[in-house]
Amino acid sequence: MSLLETQQLLERLANLLRSERRAALTDFGLQPVQFEVLDYLSQCNRFSDTPMAVTEYLRQTKGTVSQTLKVLEKYQLIMKVPDQDDKRVVHLHLTEKGNHLVDVLKPSPIFDSLKSSANSGEIDAMNHQLKNLLVNLQTQNELKSFGQCKYCRHNLRKAEGDFFCNLTQQSLSDSDIELICREQVAS
Repeated sequence: MSLLETQQLLERLANLLRSERRAALTDFGLQPVQFEVLDYLSQCNRFSDTPMAVTEYLRQTKGTVSQTLKVLEKYQLIMKVPDQDDKRVVHLHLTEKGNHLVDVLKPSPIFDSLKSSANSGEIDAMNHQLKNLLVNLQTQNELKSFGQCKYCRHNLRKAEGDFFCNLTQQSLSDSDIELICREQVAS
């Protein structure tokens, strides 16, 4: 299989998912980019829930993200919370309504149907290959990884359930290390 064929397959899969999501979002009056923000915020940690991090993750313009955030705030899907230490920084949090919407729309029914036709070993192997592809593309193109803290070189395990981010100098919990971070550097 050639790399061009791999790209074409990935683009086709992305188009199927995007088309399905677009159809589902019309019931909620939202655009795909708006859901992408909600989805990102449902996965990111407290160091990566800022408008700038959303901009970097989605690789959108600041203007697009700003307008998207206004719509999401108007629909009461997110709320803006000022940082306690630096008043110039605002954190974005999903509201209960925003969390519910993400839960309703994920996983994709197209992918969820794989449960009946693929075994867990096949899915694990596919996920491993796709993660490797993503990491390689991000590394070779000097893109931020936005990976999970548990795989980051800055994450130090102190004891069971007790972690510490050496970059931010902050304690991390078991649940914190499962989230994605804009500062993640593969260990």
